[in-house]
Amino acid sequence: MKVDHRLAAGAAFAAVALAGAAPGEAKGREHAPARKHAPDARDAEIKALEAKVDALTRRLDAQEAAQQATAREAQTREAAAAAAQAQAAIAVKQTQAAEVQVTKVQNEVPPLEKGLKTGWFANTTLGGKAFFNVSDIHQTSTDLNGVKTSSAQNGTQTELKRFYFIVDHKFDDIFSANLTTDFRYNANGTAKDTLLYVKKAYVQAKFDPALVLRLGAADLPWVPFDESIYGYRFVESTLIDRTKFGTSTDWGIHVLGSFANSLVSYQVSAINGAGYKTLSRSSDTVDLEARISVNPIKTVTLAVGGYTGKLGKSAANLPASATPHRAERLNALAAYTGERIRAGIEYFAARNWNNATTAARDKSDGWSAFGSFAFTRQILAFGRYDWARPSKDINPALRDHYFNVGLDYKPMPPLDFALVYKRERANSGILSTSNGTIGGPDHGSYDEVGLFGQLAF
Repeated sequence: MKVDHRLAAGAAFAAVALAGAAPGEAKGREHAPARKHAPDARDAEIKALEAKVDALTRRLDAQEAAQQATAREAQTREAAAAAAQAQAAIAVKQTQAAEVQVTKVQNEVPPLEKGLKTGWFANTTLGGKAFFNVSDIHQTSTDLNGVKTSSAQNGTQTELKRFYFIVDHKFDDIFSANLTTDFRYNANGTAKDTLLYVKKAYVQAKFDPALVLRLGAADLPWVPFDESIYGYRFVESTLIDRTKFGTSTDWGIHVLGSFANSLVSYQVSAINGAGYKTLSRSSDTVDLEARISVNPIKTVTLAVGGYTGKLGKSAANLPASATPHRAERLNALAAYTGERIRAGIEYFAARNWNNATTAARDKSDGWSAFGSFAFTRQILAFGRYDWARPSKDINPALRDHYFNVGLDYKPMPPLDFALVYKRERANSGILSTSNGTIGGPDHGSYDEVGLFGQLAF
């Protein structure tokens, strides 16, 4: 471009010079004689014109240099922008690769919260229930001469009577499983070690609310149902459980359910008969226990139940005469469970319960009445009375009388603290109960007062 500008300036200068010199030169060649030329005024004009051309050329050169500098700067900026874009593209690719890696890691090792919500543990629940008390016991046994003997468990003591650790797992909408351990320590002052049992261990298939199947050690039809109506198991076990005419769980097959909008519920269990503490082939027969209950209205419960079997005492290697009798039991209950008032009465009658292995026959019966009143949601008064004839045929004079009264404080739903007084008296013999062996040749009494509590979670 610079050469073009100079050529154009030179051409312009030549054109001007020729235009001014040609006429005079021609004229001089025709008429003028040979002599020295005088200075011509047009030379100054030509020099001025040359100066202008040089100035124009320099200006054009400066413009060209500025344009080239601008072009170089633009090229530099474009190169820098291209480099920045390339770096940005690399950063985007690196970010995408990192995101892919993070996603892969998350899929391989899910976060704890995600694992708790979607993993195996998401369908598992842990719970527990504890019965504890601080109480003073005074128990005596009186012989026929009026001499009293004190029990070894007398005195003030802190006890953890029961602690259940509960694991429930749901496999899907039909199948689930339960494991419940039963912990007991220093029971009635007669055992100084810790006792740990499997209270429940079963697999459940819930095909419908009206048809639930359990296989293993599970709740029996009567005692757990009775406890749910009574409401104060942490103070005392229910009538047949306290007097050892029934237990709460056993190993076997259990079918249960409810229908008609929970108006009717039922359970039938085919069990070993020796209770949950015994799991062995010690019997060659199957015991049966059943219950049906009706709620004509929400607050009223009517129920009947029964039991028949050898209580796990019949075995194939023993003669039939070893267990000549089947133990049988009939249960009935009627209760009202309102928001403020809870009241109920139950009855049992049994045959050969304690003498399935003896030739003699025997009968037993008893009843219990219980109730509670809620002054507020947190403060309740409760009481109960039991009466039983454990041996109507073999020892008809034996009677058992039991009652408790108490004031319950519930600071929150899973926690109870109750001030309780309990008394039991057995006349004309002895009776094995949940509080120990009560009675004597003439009579025996059991008194306990203290603070009883329950923690459930």
